[in-house]
Amino acid sequence: MAVFTNVSEADLTAWLADYSLGELLELQGIASGIENTNYFVTTSNGRFVLTLFEILGADELPFYLNLMAHLARHGIPCPNPVANRSNQFLGTLKGKPACIVSRLNGKSVTDPSNAQCAAIGAMLGQMHIAGQSFLQNMPNPRGAAWRAATAPSVRAFLDANQAELLDSEVALQAQQDWTTLPQGVIHADLFRDNVLLEDDRIGGLIDFYFACSDALLYDVAITVNDWCTNADGMINPAKAQSLLRAYHAVRPLLDIELGAWPLLLRAAALRFWLSRLFDIHLPRDGELINAHDPRRFERILKFHIDSSQPIWL
Repeated sequence: MAVFTNVSEADLTAWLADYSLGELLELQGIASGIENTNYFVTTSNGRFVLTLFEILGADELPFYLNLMAHLARHGIPCPNPVANRSNQFLGTLKGKPACIVSRLNGKSVTDPSNAQCAAIGAMLGQMHIAGQSFLQNMPNPRGAAWRAATAPSVRAFLDANQAELLDSEVALQAQQDWTTLPQGVIHADLFRDNVLLEDDRIGGLIDFYFACSDALLYDVAITVNDWCTNADGMINPAKAQSLLRAYHAVRPLLDIELGAWPLLLRAAALRFWLSRLFDIHLPRDGELINAHDPRRFERILKFHIDSSQPIWL
């Protein structure tokens, strides 16, 4: 586990006394994640996931919890926060902000099929439409200002060619104005490991703690860069086309979005190249981080820069 706060059965039993979830039957740590500590919790009333927030503060969390509750009410299969007896989604456990949410069915896949790419494309379109009626706003914390601040801190760890690539791409993206594109709430981290599948059906979208308000198409670009990319950083055209066509069938893309698509693919690749460089070279104190290889998104970025056919609709 990336950041771990130990919770005993006695700790959780005392905490659950403020909820109407029945008797604790099982508590099991989840050995994954980068930002939070997570446990599977089984009670006499059902199966849940407990999250202790290691980075985010209590003042930041209502946006994410309210968003998940909103989407769940609109039929999107995402974790539904459980309120305590004070009608609050957020509590405190072991000195950390904590919540408990419904546990969803399915499992993540490492090599999605064309049909599974289509399924996530359609679900992403449904999520974007459902999010239009969510009234809270969260500016993207990994936007232009973050890129400008983060790039100099990781530049020293790059060779000359990588540094030139980073500088030029950050400068190019700083010139773009994505506010002219359709806006709304986005997941912003809809990688394969944040989607639970049951065969070709989406069982759940999880880990909404990077969600924010931004261009909807940016969310599509983030998703395509992970779901439709081969290990060598090359986009798989058939998978990308399946995802994009399914999304377009639910929320038709505008001409202005199609024009922005090539640079948004690059922006999405740059965002994760930067964050992975930071995580691997400048980890936070006391954090046992599951750092991902940043070179994957460097390759994806280079692919998009060199690509002459960025549209697969």
